[in-house]
Amino acid sequence: MPLSAAEIARHPAALRSVQEQSRALIRVYETTPRLAAVFATQQRWLLGHVGLALHFRRDPNDRRTEMTMARFIEAVRRHSVASRNTAEAFVKEMLHYNIAEYISAGGDGRAHPMQVTAATIETFTNWIYAHLRTLDRIDGGTRLAAFLDQPEMLPTLQPLIADGLLASDGVREPGPTFSLFIWLNNGGIVMDWLMSGIDPEDAHLDRIPTSVISVGEFAHWLKLSRTHLARKLHDAEALGSIGWVGQRGHSVMWVSRAFFDEYMAVQAAKLAVVDEAFEACLSALKER
Repeated sequence: MPLSAAEIARHPAALRSVQEQSRALIRVYETTPRLAAVFATQQRWLLGHVGLALHFRRDPNDRRTEMTMARFIEAVRRHSVASRNTAEAFVKEMLHYNIAEYISAGGDGRAHPMQVTAATIETFTNWIYAHLRTLDRIDGGTRLAAFLDQPEMLPTLQPLIADGLLASDGVREPGPTFSLFIWLNNGGIVMDWLMSGIDPEDAHLDRIPTSVISVGEFAHWLKLSRTHLARKLHDAEALGSIGWVGQRGHSVMWVSRAFFDEYMAVQAAKLAVVDEAFEACLSALKER
């Protein structure tokens, strides 16, 4: 049986496992910053999952299933992810940076079929690896080994994950501080960096020390505007979600227990979606 979000959140191994996952995602960001930046906010991340699901669900023998601008916009609007204009701008950016590509040279506007590039799929597969490894660390399972043995699972697995993420209140309606960061470019990586530097022994504290001291160095590494990041951190500070142990910029930043709990709740909800999709995918493959 797949793990529930509640089971994941309360598991003793959850924090260390999620921290390892965060470090793995940070390495993906460092390796492919351009691709990571394209999916820099939660909205763009969900748009990316919608596009991948359309890509994997297409039937080469049925033109009605091809991924086109029109079908992408329709799916985005159906799931209330973004406006028509935002969806269209997103696709144009994907094409510009070779995240996606037209299948043929000819075509007419919104009916021109597209596909996700091989390099994008390879990077997304690393995202799958990270989450399956986390689930295995939590319960001692063998999901990652099963996936590596059956890489042909991916076209079935990813759309199931996308469906689950789009339907998950835990993922799409997080707490106030998490919500503040997910609209910041690379906000997910900001939170991953903050939480990955926590000593698990301190996780019970009301103010949990992180490894971050300099906002300037933090912004430089993330390729973010220092002013923009500082403004978001100020907003989070106003919520009581972050602060500094001593003098600002000269001491360690802390995160509140409430912010930490919000972050872990979203990670647990996301991992539960991945686990449920993985179990459904295995069942579907066994029935073939």
